[in-house]
Amino acid sequence: MPQCDSSLFSDLSGKMFTFPQQTKTAHVRLNTSRQDFGAVTICHRSFTDLKRDHALFSMATTFAANDFLIFMEYKTNEIEHHIRDRKAEFGGRDYKPNMWHSICSTWDSVSGLVQMWFDGQPSIRKFVTSGSNISGPSIIILGQEQDSHGGGFDINQSFVGMMSDVYMWDYILSPCEIQRYMDEQNFTPGNVLNWRALEFKIIDRVLIENKLMTCF
Repeated sequence: MPQCDSSLFSDLSGKMFTFPQQTKTAHVRLNTSRQDFGAVTICHRSFTDLKRDHALFSMATTFAANDFLIFMEYKTNEIEHHIRDRKAEFGGRDYKPNMWHSICSTWDSVSGLVQMWFDGQPSIRKFVTSGSNISGPSIIILGQEQDSHGGGFDINQSFVGMMSDVYMWDYILSPCEIQRYMDEQNFTPGNVLNWRALEFKIIDRVLIENKLMTCF
């Protein structure tokens, strides 16, 4: 199984991860030393033609396999957010195939509220879980959904397509900062995951390519 290590921080500006086939092995592991989160913001862009369920972002700790999972439920056309193994669903979004979509997700442990921004439009805020932080050694994976800490992959939940511009903060990003991310303007880079200075490991067939752009 081929592996690609990036032990130094890599600037992936203008790049994307390409997941070219359905598999239960291929993924990218994103490295962070943080082990305690009282609040979280995660932003990323994805491009796929999948007509089934698939994972968009998977963060597991030794305490919960779904400590922060962003998951597309195809039949109901809902983007699920699993936090501390609790779930909130966001529907009514035009998740079209074969085009880039930008998603930002926020949650804080005090209010327990989760919110999703999809292509610049905010959702309502929903309660999912409160009173405790996401804590413990975390494993963050793109391309697969973790049913155990770092494993338990299901080929029928794997991601096929492209991902880019993955950022994570340990606080709630302001609506203006989120909008700047959506519009690809200047914004405060993630202090947990920063696409412009990313430490990661590629497992199996995932490619780093120039990001596909639309020309006018």
